[in-house]
Amino acid sequence: MSRRLRRASLSEIGFGKLETYIKLDKLGEGTYATVYKGRSKLTDNLVALKEIRLEHEEGAPCTAIREVSLLKDLKHANIVTLHDIIHTDKCLTLVFEYLEKDLKQYMDDCGSIMSIHNVKIFLFQLLRGLAYCHKRKVLHRDLKPQNLLINEKGELKLADFGLARAKSVPTKTYSNEVVTLWYRPPDVLLGSTEYSTPIDMWGVGCIFYEMITGRPLFPGSTVEDELHLIFRILGTPTEVTWPGITTSEEFKTYNFPQYQVEPLVNHAPRIDTDGHDLLSLLLKFEAKKRISAEEGLKHPYFKSLGEQVQTLADTASIFSVKDIALQRDPGKRSSIYPESSQGKSRRQSVLF
Repeated sequence: MSRRLRRASLSEIGFGKLETYIKLDKLGEGTYATVYKGRSKLTDNLVALKEIRLEHEEGAPCTAIREVSLLKDLKHANIVTLHDIIHTDKCLTLVFEYLEKDLKQYMDDCGSIMSIHNVKIFLFQLLRGLAYCHKRKVLHRDLKPQNLLINEKGELKLADFGLARAKSVPTKTYSNEVVTLWYRPPDVLLGSTEYSTPIDMWGVGCIFYEMITGRPLFPGSTVEDELHLIFRILGTPTEVTWPGITTSEEFKTYNFPQYQVEPLVNHAPRIDTDGHDLLSLLLKFEAKKRISAEEGLKHPYFKSLGEQVQTLADTASIFSVKDIALQRDPGKRSSIYPESSQGKSRRQSVLF
């Protein structure tokens, strides 16, 4: 079918039309974009409507256009689905699948004490989504708990690809918030513009630590503060730990004290040996030494999830594997956990 005919038939069904969606509550707002919870009249499913205002002279912010062009081509169980795009003179509306909360809210709801088993399931899903992106030469570049969405089944999905594939790491997002430094690798903090897949892997390490401990690993407020926090735990880099660092002008201008390495396990006592090993491989100073998402999935840390999770089709959920389920988080008031032995027909208060 030609593209024009296909578009016409989709339009008849109701795709690409604002009236197909009912706007419900506002979920968040920035300078350019407002996100609403909505409902599709076609499917009756909940959706997230991201409205990007176009009255600014520059038209659609390039970050929004980038997000659309990337997400149209990414089809994976651990990447948020873009269902529809509606373009009017004043507004570009992106229609996404709706997920109940993000990882930050999930951690807050557990009183920051997540089940170690659930940490593993979430981390595996994060690596799956990233491995799929990285294979397609797409970097996310803004990984943080707020950009990882979780539905009531416990499926975790990468969202907010607004910064993906840009040439520099901006200090502001297009909704004019300051971009957090907490998940940014030291090479980028020191001015490296060599962006490739390891840029995302450092962030994965920081998120892994945060899930295990309930607190951010490097919560810096400025670039210098961020680097101090990193070096205070991982040790100030030397030619041995980071070849070439001592000739970096940027690094020399800071004149950091000589911090010694502190074992990560001192800061994250709940982490086991395999988890500690994986965390260390993610938090390498030298970008090329960081473990890749693809390799990360095969790390012994995930052995307890069984063989089947390694051969899932791209669009298959990890929960399609028998016996994989989230456990009740220790600090959680209500949770997604399997039905009790009384065989209840519905999951107990699945709405978190």
